[in-house]
Amino acid sequence: MPNAERILSSFPKVRPELPEAYRAIYAEHYRRNREGLSPASSLSQKMEAWMHRRVARDAAERKTPSRTLEIGAGNLNHVLYEPDSEIYDVVEALIELPEKSPRRHRIRHAYRTIDEIQNEKYDRIVSIAVFEHFCDLPVTVAKCGLLLASGGQMRIGIPSEGTILWRIGWGLTTGMEFRARHGLNYSVLMRHEHVNTAKEIEGVLRFFFRDVRREVLGLMPALSFYQFFECREPDFQRCQGVFDRTR
Repeated sequence: MPNAERILSSFPKVRPELPEAYRAIYAEHYRRNREGLSPASSLSQKMEAWMHRRVARDAAERKTPSRTLEIGAGNLNHVLYEPDSEIYDVVEALIELPEKSPRRHRIRHAYRTIDEIQNEKYDRIVSIAVFEHFCDLPVTVAKCGLLLASGGQMRIGIPSEGTILWRIGWGLTTGMEFRARHGLNYSVLMRHEHVNTAKEIEGVLRFFFRDVRREVLGLMPALSFYQFFECREPDFQRCQGVFDRTR
């Protein structure tokens, strides 16, 4: 079985259940982490700025306004890195996050799921630290390919999940802080959240896109903290085939 098809055969995945002790503090931890309310999460946000800058870089270079869709927009923190665009739509399962964001005026539509989007085409589809969370990632990527306008591109940033440098990085920062605060092992929460490795995400992207380019924050993919992918020329036949099988 070719490597890409082997990777796709592992989907959809089943997210590991969180023990009760973790469920009790999950919402508060998520809020503090996203808002940078602790030293470790604040440092993490500074590191993540590398992904935001790489993803937004093309928008600053465009001579004409673009139509952009962001997947997993959260509270719209990536919008700060984007210049004004003709259209900026977002997908966010926790719809209250973008709706209550002070940057809500920057976006046109907020969708709960990508399946809600009909009769739209985008020049850019962007995402920051989200694809590692999707249990059925191939379906999302296939839909993204179908939503791209001719000549469009998908630009995503992800943590280098599954590599030793990424493991050491969060283990010595967020992991230690989490154990000191809650007396719990952060790796349990990471296994629940990050169901996909960077290698698996790369495999899915290369299955659906003919032109995939990568940059890393580190020495090489296996020794990096974050990775950025620029994806062009979606294989519409593959995208449509996967998407049709799930409808």
